[in-house]
Amino acid sequence: MFEPFTDVVPSIFGTLNQYPMLLTIVLHTIIILPMFWIYSSEKKKLNK
Repeated sequence: MFEPFTDVVPSIFGTLNQYPMLLTIVLHTIIILPMFWIYSSEKKKLNK
């Protein structure tokens, strides 16, 4: 199922491509967690 990761230039994208769940976790960390932070900060502004 998993082949050994051999690349001329090891990059973060090659590593993420090896592990689909890792890609999902990284994308959620980069995109979705800031959405919650922005949502809560905007909600506080509206309540003032």
